Amino acid sequence: MARTAGTETPRERYRAQVRAEVKERAWGQIAAAGASALSLNAIAKQMGMSGPALYRYFGSRDELITELIRDAYRSLADAVRAADGDVASLAYALRAWALADPHRYFLVYGTPVPGYHAPDDITAIASEIMARLLDTFAAVPGGDAETPFDAHLAEHREWADGHPAPPPALRRALAFWTRLHGALSLELAGHFAGMGIDPALLFAAELESLGD
Repeated sequence: MARTAGTETPRERYRAQVRAEVKERAWGQIAAAGASALSLNAIAKQMGMSGPALYRYFGSRDELITELIRDAYRSLADAVRAADGDVASLAYALRAWALADPHRYFLVYGTPVPGYHAPDDITAIASEIMARLLDTFAAVPGGDAETPFDAHLAEHREWADGHPAPPPALRRALAFWTRLHGALSLELAGHFAGMGIDPALLFAAELESLGD
């Protein structure tokens, strides 16, 4: 018989606490040296545990990375789901989520971790976020003529996971995704420092131009 929420055993609660601490220390490592330098043995040493003991909670580095990416994608999916159903709300939800934790943003949208391959459930969460974006653009009236790139998108819809949005909506959604992520990535990496550019105003200008 399944137990109801809040009736975990002491052992289960302890396991959850240890896993939460491991993830917290992993984020500290990522902040200091990047995800590629993540080390379960180093985390075990910080926690006063042996390496084999820690592997009872996370079986491998990749399992830990998967858990961190899963948490990050779920939090972004929650932010996107809570946004109003218009383009601007989605854009500012994305920016607020990114600014709240740049290391979390770069784990998801930065340089891939060498040798790591995300499992299918991670891809499913990412597809959910993209579907929300495509739903929004499919609902926006668009009288713009089709372009050669639209014809390309009509034949290559894999990234849209079969979404029925017409090619012009796919193009607008893809432009939104790439241009706003470009602005965010440069901002979070500090590339605007010393340039005298207000990243918030740049983001707003990019969003306005996409609307035009």
